[in-house]
Amino acid sequence: MTEAAMKSVYEQIGGEPAMAAAVDVFYRKVLSDDRISHFFEDVDMERQAAKQKAFLTMVTGGPSRYSGRDMRAGHAHLVAQGLNDMHFDAVAGHLKETLEELGVPAPLVARVLTIAESARADVLNR
Repeated sequence: MTEAAMKSVYEQIGGEPAMAAAVDVFYRKVLSDDRISHFFEDVDMERQAAKQKAFLTMVTGGPSRYSGRDMRAGHAHLVAQGLNDMHFDAVAGHLKETLEELGVPAPLVARVLTIAESARADVLNR
């Protein structure tokens, strides 16, 4: 097994500095998207960004410091406000664009999107 294959996705995309940059770029995209920005109107975005960074770090194999609620509990109030597949797709699309803009290799982008897709049922409370 090659050294690269043994590294986590988190390490392969550049660790903490890359994750911080990705979350910043990601939320700029999300907040400028009229399809989904309203879900963040009353959200403390500094706190939200920190939670997102911790969550993405955990799911990509980095040091786990995520202590937030599970996806189902954390998004239940949004589902009550109409959160659906179109919104999930918009967020996933912004994640993909962000990673591509930051130069993450396509196979790693695909792995991160697979991880994100695996959360769809919980995020949408199915």
